[in-house]
Amino acid sequence: MTGYKPREISKVLNEALENMPVVVLSGMRQAGKSTLLLNQPELHNRRYMTFDDFGVLEAARRNPEELIAGEEPLTIDEAQKYPELLNVIKREVDKKRTPGRFLLSGSANFLLLKKVAESLAGRAVYLTLHPFTRREIQGVTKEIPAIVYFLEKGVFPNRNVKPISWQEIMKGGMPSVCLKEVKNPSIWFRGYEQTYLERDIRTLSQVADLISFRHLLQLVALRNTKVLNISELARDAKLNVVTTSRYLSLMETSFILSRMPPYLGNRSSRLIKSPKIYLSDTGLASYLAGIKSLDLNETNRGTFLENYVAQNLEGVFSAHYPDAKVTYWNIQGRYEVDFIIEIGSETIAIEVKNSSRWQERDLSGIKAYLGSSKRCRAAILAYNGNDVVKLENKISAVPISMLLS
Repeated sequence: MTGYKPREISKVLNEALENMPVVVLSGMRQAGKSTLLLNQPELHNRRYMTFDDFGVLEAARRNPEELIAGEEPLTIDEAQKYPELLNVIKREVDKKRTPGRFLLSGSANFLLLKKVAESLAGRAVYLTLHPFTRREIQGVTKEIPAIVYFLEKGVFPNRNVKPISWQEIMKGGMPSVCLKEVKNPSIWFRGYEQTYLERDIRTLSQVADLISFRHLLQLVALRNTKVLNISELARDAKLNVVTTSRYLSLMETSFILSRMPPYLGNRSSRLIKSPKIYLSDTGLASYLAGIKSLDLNETNRGTFLENYVAQNLEGVFSAHYPDAKVTYWNIQGRYEVDFIIEIGSETIAIEVKNSSRWQERDLSGIKAYLGSSKRCRAAILAYNGNDVVKLENKISAVPISMLLS
């Protein structure tokens, strides 16, 4: 690594530590959690330990009270490997609720682990570290994100941005790949997949048939950005619906995929009410789907572009508008909008188009949504062009590179 690149979430993390006794930072394996914990300047005064160190993990199992006693504040990395420790932390916090006492990190979603969520209820705030955003890769996190600038000022900033290449999208946001620490991303992702299956999944749950789990993972990658149909997915994976649902929950708990809920703010019997599934990183998605290049593969470009926008928006909003909800809107067989961003009582509609130009039909979804929702403040057609263009009242065409800058 050529030097530490600050993350979008740093400010929110610092604020959380100033207000809550326990802060939980989760995210997919190898997304940069440990690097952040060891390199963010504001965290240098903390005692650090990791359960990746077998000796530390054994010490926790023998005497967890003794392990966490002593110098504070304390950071515990890979905390999900010994969830029983959280009951000890709960008792400690109940004795003294000093803000910032414990910073826990792990590659499992603690909120989806029922026992963990119950033990820290009312004592912890939960944050997610997503794969690198384009802004983080380019080292421009000191600039206000363009979408945040738009929300606050009503216009997009005047800044020079580089067009997004298909190679960027194929690399995704895993630090080892997008920061060019490895020469061959395919080899790295193969090792990542093996570690994920053999360590993470077996730690989270007793999955006897890893071959079936891996097959389902590949099928999910091929259905990336699509509305989830569990019955159809189970049939293709040759699994029953119960097992398929459990495996999907494990993928979600380990941050490999996310389920984007539909926007149900306006009433319609034709609204699709199932979530869409998104792989958390386009680099991993391309590896699992067996796609080597998007330069000549126009069939999959739209899917990966939408996925790339989704992972960048999630990274930016989780850091700058933690309470924002990213959803989608679909009236079955008629209209669809890729993203509806819910912020308080208002929404922003974003439709992604893999084109340097647009036609009237490209606006049909966002126009339909605008007509059905009084809450919609603005609609954005994100396209592969160069200029921000005001199209109609509330509708603008915005380069994707600007949207993600």
